[in-house]
Amino acid sequence: MRYQISGKQLDIGEALQTHVKAELGEVIEKYAQRPTDAVIVFSKAAHEYHCESTVHLSTGLTATAKGHASEIYAAFEACRERLDKQMRRHKRRLRDHHNRRSGPVEFDGGSSYILAPTEEADDGETGELLPVVIAEMETKIPSITVGEAVMQLELGGQKMLVFRNEGHGGVNVVYRRDDGNIGWIDPRNSK
Repeated sequence: MRYQISGKQLDIGEALQTHVKAELGEVIEKYAQRPTDAVIVFSKAAHEYHCESTVHLSTGLTATAKGHASEIYAAFEACRERLDKQMRRHKRRLRDHHNRRSGPVEFDGGSSYILAPTEEADDGETGELLPVVIAEMETKIPSITVGEAVMQLELGGQKMLVFRNEGHGGVNVVYRRDDGNIGWIDPRNSK
C-alpha cells in the first residue's frame, strides 16, 4: 500500500509518519483486503490541527475522514476513528447486502465544467451576468448499483454522486437531502 503523508505549511516529522502508517495500516488491513493507496494531509488553523485522510480501495470505492484537535496526534486519532467506523460499516454492508459483485467497479470518463460569471458576459437587455466556462477537467463515473452508490456517497462524505446504473446502463444521481435522507434521480423512470 502506498502512503502519501504531507502537511500544509507544517513540517511532518518521521515519528508522526511512522505512527500514521502503523495505525492506519492496522485499520485498513482489518477491513479491506487490497487497498491501493492512502493520502493523509495535516494542517493547522489557529490553535487547532486538522487531519484529512482519503483511502482508495481496490473495489473502486473511496473512504474519506476528517478529524481535528488541539494536538496533531489527537487530530489523527479522531480521523482514524472515523475512518475505522466507515470501514466497519462498509465491510458489514458488503457482507450483508452487496455480496453479488464478482469483479471490480468499472469507470467511464466524463467531462466536468466549472462555471463562473464574468462582467464582460452581460446580455445587454436585462443586465444579468451570463456564466462562462473557466475550467474543464476529466472525471470518472463508476458503473455500480444504486446500493453501492449510496454506500460510496456515505463513505466519501459527499453531497452528490453521479454514476452509471449497472442494472440498465443509464446515468443516475444519488444525493443527500436537507432532511438527512438520500435522494435518487433515475431519468429513465421519469416517463
